[in-house]
Amino acid sequence: MTSRERVLAALRCEVPDRVPYCELWIDPGLARRMMGWAEGVGDNGWTAEEAKGLAKRLGMDNILYVLRPPVYAKTGEGEGGRQFVGEGMIKSEADLKLIELPDPRDEGLWAQARAFAQGKGDYAAFFVTRLGLFPTIVSLGFEAFCVALHENRPLVEAVLDRYTDWAAALAEQAGEAGFDAFVTTDDMAFKSGPFFSPAVFREVVASRFRRVAEKLTIPWVFHSDGNMAPVADDLIALGVAGLHPNEKGAMDIREMKRRYAGRLCLLGNVEMDLLARGTPRQVAAEVRGLLRDVAPGGGYIATSGNSLASFLRPENILAMSRAVRRHGRYPIVDPSDPSDPSDRSDRTDRAQRGARP
Repeated sequence: MTSRERVLAALRCEVPDRVPYCELWIDPGLARRMMGWAEGVGDNGWTAEEAKGLAKRLGMDNILYVLRPPVYAKTGEGEGGRQFVGEGMIKSEADLKLIELPDPRDEGLWAQARAFAQGKGDYAAFFVTRLGLFPTIVSLGFEAFCVALHENRPLVEAVLDRYTDWAAALAEQAGEAGFDAFVTTDDMAFKSGPFFSPAVFREVVASRFRRVAEKLTIPWVFHSDGNMAPVADDLIALGVAGLHPNEKGAMDIREMKRRYAGRLCLLGNVEMDLLARGTPRQVAAEVRGLLRDVAPGGGYIATSGNSLASFLRPENILAMSRAVRRHGRYPIVDPSDPSDPSDRSDRTDRAQRGARP
């Protein structure tokens, strides 16, 4: 199978030749360190050739094209260039005029996207955007959003309408442009559960998400950190094919597999702290456990527990993808061999690249 065929089979909850390894976001600074690229490369996205080179280096089965709408909030920058959002700028209906989104049907907006998709080769090309819930929350500010849900719901709906209409226009064209999956990253949950009740999700959010779903001709992958189990059935009813990242500590990915086998592809969830501070051997053991418990029967894509963030150790990322390739071939055999050589392989890799342990 090609990488594209492998990923699409998993998203259909079928059994591919082996478990795919994918990511939904890669920090440009991390990519530059791992590829030896010059400063600034990737800050405004990658060409298809750059994306394929990075995917080959990381052992991934997908490449990423990211087009997200602007948000209207004050921002700050933390360590490593990571952005943090603060106070929202949309305070009332009078501020709706601040929301200016790029024309989603502008040919100039799509020329680069089409070129990227056409250059994907054998990789699965993911179109990554937001449905609009997360931008709505950020633009209002989290506390103001929660208050407005009860005291001024029309304001929430007006902002959400602007973003979801924009996302629906993108969804209509993403498949025609040659992309293989439509990926939306809209955080909407704490570790304990969604930011709002399932009833509010159905009343306010689901009908708007459905506008996007109705335009899609390619599989839809939904990302949200936190515990999404209370609305998983609603997402499936909307047409979601894959759920990411099934955050460890918030969700039990093994229970999700038992509950949704054959109905929902699960993506995840190699622990971020382990990728940041663990050893390659520990990472490989984590991957083997996921392959043993979640991969059988298909419908599983291995990923990090969120994204390839700037603070992750490159040798751990390589250990993760190497373990998937080594142990993820179907039929899955219990890959619990404690003599896995990932740590030795990573030392060799660092030596070859001149990196310090």
